[in-house]
Amino acid sequence: MSVSELPVLIGGGFVTYVIPFLFVLTLVVFFHELGHFLVGRWCGVKVEAFSIGFGPELLGWTDRSGTRWRIALLPLGGYVRFLGDLNAASAPDLEGVSQLSASERAVSFPAQPVWKRFLIVFAGPVASLLLAVIIFAGSAYTSGRYILLPKIASVAPGSAAEEAGFKVGDLVLSVDGETIESFTDLQRIVTIRPGVTLQIKIEREGSVLDLKAVPRLEERDSFVGKKRVGVLGLSASRDATTLVYKDETLAGAVQFGVIETVNVVSGSLTYLKNIIVGRAPPDQLSGPVGIARMSGEAAKLGFLALLSMAALISASIGFLNLMPIPMLDGGHLVLYVIEAVRGRPLATKTIETAFRIGLAFIVALTLFTLFLDIGPLVH
Repeated sequence: MSVSELPVLIGGGFVTYVIPFLFVLTLVVFFHELGHFLVGRWCGVKVEAFSIGFGPELLGWTDRSGTRWRIALLPLGGYVRFLGDLNAASAPDLEGVSQLSASERAVSFPAQPVWKRFLIVFAGPVASLLLAVIIFAGSAYTSGRYILLPKIASVAPGSAAEEAGFKVGDLVLSVDGETIESFTDLQRIVTIRPGVTLQIKIEREGSVLDLKAVPRLEERDSFVGKKRVGVLGLSASRDATTLVYKDETLAGAVQFGVIETVNVVSGSLTYLKNIIVGRAPPDQLSGPVGIARMSGEAAKLGFLALLSMAALISASIGFLNLMPIPMLDGGHLVLYVIEAVRGRPLATKTIETAFRIGLAFIVALTLFTLFLDIGPLVH
């Protein structure tokens, strides 16, 4: 996308990009925060606000329990604020809690035992992962799914696959011990493992063979622009014998949903590790602009594709929020584990310092992903 096309995304693409983006983000944020909300209520904590978005309130109402439900101006996240929270990041307002009456303090978040606080915070990422499972499973159960068998139709000359000994007609059985059901499974693994030696088991003319292949880092076109990914140089056979439609039972659909969600999380973890060790560039990270572009392109393929995008984002957010970074859910969980081990919380100044470091990291990451998102638009 060139700089001349930028107004299409920013101004002229409201229906194409903004509406799908808002749908995906609202769905994902709502379920994540609903996890915190439901477990918080179950633990007897007073919920002061449930907000979709940040900033000034556009629409709101207060329920019979005193919770203010808000739709705010900036739809880039959301939060549940419990009694005793200092801000949307759930930093404890210890001074404010000390001024509450005994009955109010009993239903405040900071006054809860550490195991309750742990469960309430952990429920957000769990809800995000559960939403991904539900969407993947629901799609497979209601619509079935097409599986492109991992049978090789061509091997690119001079490619990593040719060096590894692949031949036309090979059927891929497993990679590093992981069973390969479809060509998509093979692509998923290869894409995030450039420079890594893969142990690949294939079937060739009735015999099972073991091959070793090292995906090369190459630039490829995608519906969100050019990306550098791992490539072997294989293409799949597409005929009546290799494109298989499969109806799913409820149990099979749930299993598929769990497997797909685990694949998203494990893929994210592998990609993060590859960035750290220098095997992969960070250009596949996406911020709000990138998510908007992906949502818009997915919406063009239909509602099920848009839901699948929401499942992908939800699983990714569940994984991201479990990272041990202060201000994220994972950072809170680490603090609670330390508190449980020590028998008392860390000093207030230590917690405040940790939150400032976490905030700085999140701001830096947001700016970096914004740069990655906008970069392709201005070239």
